[in-house]
Parts: sequence; C-alpha cells; structure tokens
Amino acid sequence: MTSIYYYLAAFLFCLGLLGTIFKKDLISILLCLELMVGGVGILVILFSRSTGLLDSQLLVFFMIIVSACEVAIGLSLIISLYRKKQTIYTDDIKIITE
Repeated sequence: MTSIYYYLAAFLFCLGLLGTIFKKDLISILLCLELMVGGVGILVILFSRSTGLLDSQLLVFFMIIVSACEVAIGLSLIISLYRKKQTIYTDDIKIITE
C-alpha cells in the first residue's frame, strides 16, 4: 500500500521539475518548486515510517517552515521585479545585462 505513495512522491517531483524547466512565468516556476519540495517531503515521511524514527518527521516540519519562508521571499522578489519591469515572464527579463 505504501508503494502508491512512492509513486506519488516521484510524480510530484517530476511534475515540479518539468514545470520548472518549461514554464515561462515566475509564479508558475515558484509553484513548481513547491511541488518538488512537497514530493521530497512525502518521500522523507515514507522513509521515517519505514525506519520507525521520528527524526525525519521533525525534518519535514522544518522543511515546511523553510518552504513557507521561501514562498514569502520569492513572491516579494517577483512583486518588486514586476514593479520595475512590468512583466513576470522569463523571456522578457534580462537583469544581468542591465
């Protein structure tokens, strides 16, 4: 029964990876990164259940906290970039050359 969750974790991670590679707007890329973190979190919880150690579940708790901070910082950067460039698409943004 737990093998379904391994497939779910792999599916979420692969979906986030493909979205990160092929999406063009920054908000979708940020959401796909969160999907990847969710897939890793599920995998760590499965590892914790199979070994019987609760340390991994504490690690997932900290992963959730770091992920929430990542979203807050990422959205603030996207908002400030939108105010400066008036776009959130990666094709239109050339920060290094300016």
